[in-house]
Amino acid sequence: MMKKRHQNIPASYLTLFKDNKILLLKRFNTGYEDGNYSMIAGHVDPNETFTQCIIREAEEEAGILLKPKDLKVVHVMHRNSGTAESNERVDVFFITEKWDGKITNKEPHKCDDLSWFDMDKIPENIIPYIRQAIEKIKNKVYYSEYGW
Repeated sequence: MMKKRHQNIPASYLTLFKDNKILLLKRFNTGYEDGNYSMIAGHVDPNETFTQCIIREAEEEAGILLKPKDLKVVHVMHRNSGTAESNERVDVFFITEKWDGKITNKEPHKCDDLSWFDMDKIPENIIPYIRQAIEKIKNKVYYSEYGW
């Protein structure tokens, strides 16, 4: 009998810093972590790379254009989300200092705040694994695990 292999769900996240501030968005009307802050992010589509995903999501969610050469992976997280259907996830966090366009909330039906926050005053209502990722990125820790 063949052993059933698990499938991880891949997602990309964009970490934007400016003047000791971080860009966060508050989820709204999505059915997942609504009312809590996260980053520009999304699931990787079939036949799409992590890099292609975050470029797509940055344009869809914030109206900014990114170039692959300007993106750098700063953290990878292997996460157990605790959901019944598929609980294992691989999250790749990118950083960039360059983008084209003005940051704008392009999905007000899914996000009711897109703001810069002082790194020392991150909102209390931030998704816990996002808080962990930010701390790891600040401390230059490349890999972490969450929810195991």
